Amino acid sequence: MAEPGRSLHPSSGRRGRSERRTLRLLRLLLWVGTAFQVTQAAGPELHACKESEYHYEYTACDSTGSRWRVAVPHTPGLCTSLPDPVKGTECSFSCKAGEFLDMKDQSCKPCAEGRYSLGTGIRFDEWDELPHGFASLSTNMEIEDTTTESTENCTASKWVPLGDYISSNTDECTATLMYAVNLKQSGSVNFEYYYPDSSIIFEFFVQNDQCQPNVDDSRWMKTTEKGWEFHSVELNRGNNVLYWRTTAFSVWSKVSKPVLTQLMYKWAQPKICGEDLKGAVKLPASGVKTRCPPCNPGFSKTNNSACEPCPYGSYSNGSDCTHCPAGTEPAVGFEYKWWNTLPSNMETTVLSGINFEYKGMTGWEVAGDHIYTAVGASDNDFMILTLVVPGFRPPQSVMADTENKEVARITFVFETICSVNCELYFMVGVNSRTNTPIETWKGSKGKQSYTYIIEENATMSFTWAFQRTTFHETGRKYTNDVAKIYSINVTNVMDGVASYCRPCALEASDMGSSCTACPAGYYIDRDSGTCHSCPPNTILKAHQPYGIQACMPCGPGTKSNKIHSLCYNDCTFSISTPTRVLDYNFLALAKTVSLAGGPSFTSKGLKYFHHFTLSLCGNQGKKMSVCADNVTDLRIPEGESGFSKSITAYICQAVIIPPEVTGYKAGVSSQPVSLADRLLGVTTDMTLDGITSPAELFHPESLGIPDVIFFYRSSDVTQSCSSGRSATVRVRCSPLKPAPGSLSLPSTCSDGTCDGCNFHFLWESVAACPLCSPADYHAIVSSCVAGIQKTTYVWREPKLCAGGISLPEQRVTICKTIDFWLKVGISAGTCTAILLTVLTCYFWKKNQKLEYKYSKLVMNATLKDCDLPAADSCAIMEGEDVEDDLIFTSKKSLFGKIRSFTSKRTPDGFDSVPLKTSSGGPDMDL
Repeated sequence: MAEPGRSLHPSSGRRGRSERRTLRLLRLLLWVGTAFQVTQAAGPELHACKESEYHYEYTACDSTGSRWRVAVPHTPGLCTSLPDPVKGTECSFSCKAGEFLDMKDQSCKPCAEGRYSLGTGIRFDEWDELPHGFASLSTNMEIEDTTTESTENCTASKWVPLGDYISSNTDECTATLMYAVNLKQSGSVNFEYYYPDSSIIFEFFVQNDQCQPNVDDSRWMKTTEKGWEFHSVELNRGNNVLYWRTTAFSVWSKVSKPVLTQLMYKWAQPKICGEDLKGAVKLPASGVKTRCPPCNPGFSKTNNSACEPCPYGSYSNGSDCTHCPAGTEPAVGFEYKWWNTLPSNMETTVLSGINFEYKGMTGWEVAGDHIYTAVGASDNDFMILTLVVPGFRPPQSVMADTENKEVARITFVFETICSVNCELYFMVGVNSRTNTPIETWKGSKGKQSYTYIIEENATMSFTWAFQRTTFHETGRKYTNDVAKIYSINVTNVMDGVASYCRPCALEASDMGSSCTACPAGYYIDRDSGTCHSCPPNTILKAHQPYGIQACMPCGPGTKSNKIHSLCYNDCTFSISTPTRVLDYNFLALAKTVSLAGGPSFTSKGLKYFHHFTLSLCGNQGKKMSVCADNVTDLRIPEGESGFSKSITAYICQAVIIPPEVTGYKAGVSSQPVSLADRLLGVTTDMTLDGITSPAELFHPESLGIPDVIFFYRSSDVTQSCSSGRSATVRVRCSPLKPAPGSLSLPSTCSDGTCDGCNFHFLWESVAACPLCSPADYHAIVSSCVAGIQKTTYVWREPKLCAGGISLPEQRVTICKTIDFWLKVGISAGTCTAILLTVLTCYFWKKNQKLEYKYSKLVMNATLKDCDLPAADSCAIMEGEDVEDDLIFTSKKSLFGKIRSFTSKRTPDGFDSVPLKTSSGGPDMDL
């Protein structure tokens, strides 16, 4: 809710309440004068006007800068004979501050005692109605033609005068307050405003007579941290139109949440019921003695039956204070479970649901074992209960951890009983800043517990606001609708009390043993009180690290940092498959990337986007994604730093209102949410620690390389996400998408989630492919050319790897061509043929000699054994060679003779040669 406007300074004299009363009197006199003329038309003639019956005014300035002073009667028709017009002062004439212009003699005179004048300015500090010259307009945001959502009328969304101030609307309509002024010389406008809600965009700008803004960079207003603040803008000479414009962006809820400040108001408890009416309950009789109610833990009874806090170093269950045993320390905090009186650090009041004003009424009543909401003045009032904590002090035995942001936690048990659309809000304020809504429960809710993690050591306020209905109706119809809080427990409170003592690490000194803090990554042994380091790849997850069981193992694919505060992935991963080992390196994906979902629309047709920022791995586990709320930073010139609300996580989300919708130069980013505070593990399995990444949410993988899935969880516990939000990132090998690749959301869930708690992303990139190994290439051997043979190595297609090893260089070897071996073969064949021919001739010749000798031996042997027939041939003459004239009786080829020669040799070493006699007798063998 933006409420600019307690004071506005742009033209002359004090005209506050006195001028307004004068205007009302003039209206009354005008009505009386008209009646007099009707009823007394026949009366006496008009008298000459007295000075008390008229006043002077200036006419409009002409082109030469001149004007006239004329007399104007207070009530036309009551008198006559007015003074004649006279030449007026120059249009640029003005009186100084503390002076006024006496129109009778047109000179400046000092103000009377007890009065003041702004000189050339005018002040507006009464807002019973919209002052003259102001205009309030309302418009709806532009809606795309494609959307079919219904829109609500914005005619009632205007600036509303509320006495001491004027207030803007709190819905999604754009409400504009305008004021036009013509300055004769340069000046300024100053106003006081109250703007605590950053979910509303509040801007102030000035346009000249050409409808051009003067200072565009300073139009965005900062939220007010401590009540009302002043704002001043210089104005140029001439026409100036002042604009105050607000637009609310209620993306998460259609109903505006209450906006509270850290101003605490003392409340009175008026009696709003009648005990004398029929059916009224009477007070119990006085004087009846009852047992005193118990004190809250950490307090003890005094002699006057009051509850006093136990001193530090002791504890109590609500009765007597007891010193903590040696080797222990008190667990300080606030634990409220008995509600006999309202604790001193709590206050309650009622906030109007119409104009957000505080009322002097009691919002919550104590009732022994619980505290409940009172009746209130109207059913749409906010019943406020506030607890203020001055600061926090972590236990001495726990060392500060930069990664574990938990400083303390608040846990409360509550219940709502409603017949209509009631709502219970839980809000948190830091260092007197505006309360921020953390969680909302609508309708009846059974008895349940809620825990909020405190991550900042500062003065904190916790506020519970209950509203029976959002609709304003006369009377109280839903008084039976109540909210109850049974217990509130805040840990590690500075100057708190203890309900128990816990073991601590001991440090020996001259004064004896005292509690000390263990080094980072060490747990406390309960028995010995000594510190021990956690094993490798484990983290100290428990806030109170007692025993080795406080060291939690890291998930798959992760390892712990040096101080055992978190598990992280260094952008490497390895997995074994039936055929090979796949190694990954995701360093090319270590930088933060952004992704916007599809457009969404509010109930009034306002378009917005969910914008995601991701940081996958690396950076020693440091979270790199930042999502900010820049609504309060839009007025900061570029290059300058300003205050903004932001969160840091592995994955975060913010709501973006695009510039084409708002009409501003930059988009509006608001409502940042963390989706991933810690990395649970990296694996190819679809489920880890109760989180599932369904494969059917994205198009199927087709290359045979399994998706590597990063699992994250957020510690933000909400009403709908009791285990906190979670996120999964599927990293998929895509050789055709160079690093960093592309991010996508599930096709069936355009906002990244189908249930509001589990978010899923697909990251496709060549950098997601496994590292190249020898299994990813093969060798190609070329033919032998000119005695040289080359071996070339190429990647297998399709190439499903990136980085890793490189292809081996081409290998060259010496080789012999086919022509060479052909020549060698021909030469060897020729030589072999020649050799065989020579051998054949040799053996043929030798065989002839042997055949002759054997034949001769056969013939001689035959003559000895028997008589031979007479010779039928001439005797051999002297000198003739018998060997030359030997006639063979059988005809055989050369090879046949050789075969016969080799096959008919007798066992005694001689050959058996068949011979035929000249007479043709039978063959004889020797």
